[in-house]
Amino acid sequence: MNTHKPTRIALLAAALASLALTGCVVAPSAPPPHVRYEPVLVAPPPPRVEVIGIAPHPGYIWIGGYWGWNSRAHYWVPGRWDAPRHGHRWVPHRWEHHKGHWREHHGRWERHR
Repeated sequence: MNTHKPTRIALLAAALASLALTGCVVAPSAPPPHVRYEPVLVAPPPPRVEVIGIAPHPGYIWIGGYWGWNSRAHYWVPGRWDAPRHGHRWVPHRWEHHKGHWREHHGRWERHR
């Protein structure tokens, strides 16, 4: 009898054990996706005046444009119409001055509380 030859059950058990371990990943929690933690030393320019046209569909809401940051300079992101999301409200994009630099908070849909 050859005891070095693995049995089908032993192979299956090894495969299942390795499969179970693939889900065991420990990683630090990521910052919220709507906050840019890169310190920006240049204040954003004043918002641009936008011409708001007619909504493409009844009930759509206007989401105003904002100044974004691309690691070198501010750039304008134009406003847009968007369909409302049931049970959510729109939180506009904003910049926050914090200890000598600026933090960018991206606009997002937030669940009503």
